[in-house]
Amino acid sequence: MSLEDLRDALRSFAAARDWDSYHTPKNLVMALSGEVGELTDLFQWLTPEEAADAMRDPELAWNVRDELADVMHYLVRLADKLDVDLVEAAFAKIERNERRFPTGDLRPVDDGGR
Repeated sequence: MSLEDLRDALRSFAAARDWDSYHTPKNLVMALSGEVGELTDLFQWLTPEEAADAMRDPELAWNVRDELADVMHYLVRLADKLDVDLVEAAFAKIERNERRFPTGDLRPVDDGGR
């Protein structure tokens, strides 16, 4: 399965339910933010050690996977609506970060955000 397969499945899911009119960029980014908040809630009061071991707790692991899936669904749907290739955008961001954060230097290089 690929990111494109997921995008297509989410398109079909939304279309079958006549949700396209509700899946505006504004609504999708708000829903994405809400799902990130739900994921954050799972970790909010954990110690760093507990957070690192989160996937060893079956109930917490299930909830983490579920919220990560929600986050990914909304992110992929938002990118689809905005015609953004997420993989291309992510690799472009890595390239920018490699210039901003050269190895051996902990301080960012100001590249004007490009």
